[in-house]
Amino acid sequence: MREPPHARLRSPSRRTLLTAAAAGVGTALTSTLSGCSASGGSSGGVTLTFSWWGNDDRASRTENAVRLFEKENPGITVRTSNGDFGAYMQKLATQAAGGGIPDVAQLDYRQISQYSGGGALLRLDEAVSAGTIRTSAMDGGLVRTGTYEDRQYALPMGRGITGYAYDAALYRKAGIRAPRPGWTWEEWADANRRIADLKRKSPDGRPFTGANDGGPNEDVFEVWLRGRGGRLYRSQTELGFTEDDLTAFWTFCNDLRADGAVAAARDTVQASSIETSPMGRRLAASDFTWDAPFPGYVGLLGDSVHYGPVPTTDGRAGSYFKPSMLLGIGAGTPHPEEAARLVDFLLNDVRAGDILGFSRSTPPNREIAARIAKTLKGPEREIYEYSQTMEKYGLAAPPTAPPRGDVPIQSAFTRNYQRVIYDLATPRQAARELIDEANRELRP
Repeated sequence: MREPPHARLRSPSRRTLLTAAAAGVGTALTSTLSGCSASGGSSGGVTLTFSWWGNDDRASRTENAVRLFEKENPGITVRTSNGDFGAYMQKLATQAAGGGIPDVAQLDYRQISQYSGGGALLRLDEAVSAGTIRTSAMDGGLVRTGTYEDRQYALPMGRGITGYAYDAALYRKAGIRAPRPGWTWEEWADANRRIADLKRKSPDGRPFTGANDGGPNEDVFEVWLRGRGGRLYRSQTELGFTEDDLTAFWTFCNDLRADGAVAAARDTVQASSIETSPMGRRLAASDFTWDAPFPGYVGLLGDSVHYGPVPTTDGRAGSYFKPSMLLGIGAGTPHPEEAARLVDFLLNDVRAGDILGFSRSTPPNREIAARIAKTLKGPEREIYEYSQTMEKYGLAAPPTAPPRGDVPIQSAFTRNYQRVIYDLATPRQAARELIDEANRELRP
């Protein structure tokens, strides 16, 4: 569910214009965690801390938006820090354990239940009710993703959606119709077989396949499951799927791998980035991905790569709009009012929206998203139009934040399917073991 740590967003051509809009203030941050004092603010005023993860483009844009906030709020200074995904998550976990996460922090979907239930995040219900943080221009279902036990603890900073990066030139060569809303998993499987039947070779001479193997990816399973009317979790302490559900999914994936229609085991387990994925290594024609990383495929492989919808079950889509990331306020902040004002500014101020652009996927504020979309080009424009198409097609509401045990369950999901593709377990044996491990993690 989270934004992949390897996401490579190409800098849109409007970057220079938007940077200038922030009064020419630009701060390039390194990819490791770093801090810098804001230049504005008065002695004796309020100082807030704000941290996030992301690439250099996101860092520059966020710094510029923060500087504009300081200009509009001369009594407030914001000290910022950012880093790559792994380092950021480790740092935030350490801070949460010590009772002192930043005043404002960017959060992953999977962290909401963990940090809310652990008392590390401030409840935002009062700030929302008072209008200090405005949500009227946001989709209600998306706002609900930041809740835990029906209390608001975070708010979405971007709206993402799953899809498929695919090589349209290869699809045409194989006589495959371009992916469209409503196409099915059976059609997807047939497309992969037809790509494999082209008998193309990868740069190192190995067989070329239709797609990466989605078996170890919990996100792919969730989409497949939701298309069948299921869900990952029934509650914070209960799974929403059965051994039979997971066995069917892993059997479907493993059979395609055995047929040579999707990537071989050794290529699947090596995939940790766009560049190391089978598609990125020119071993496959398509790959399941979130919208935010999609421009990285185009930058690496060329303009024949496009973004298509995830397959459905008899037309029922399992995709949903999820928060690409969220903003929360540390429970121990000495300045909750000022922190809420910063959150609202980043989410709802039109000028901040112009600066931040689509650096965190589609802005949750619909008015800001529509305004910025007019300037989008290339793959950024394509993913925005794709999201609009899928919204019209009809998607079910997103689930609330996953339970606190979801992170180790996600790791176990990958590990157990890898046992299947290396013939160490049957799909049913691996599914049974995953269910048992997940139930232990979810036990109250």
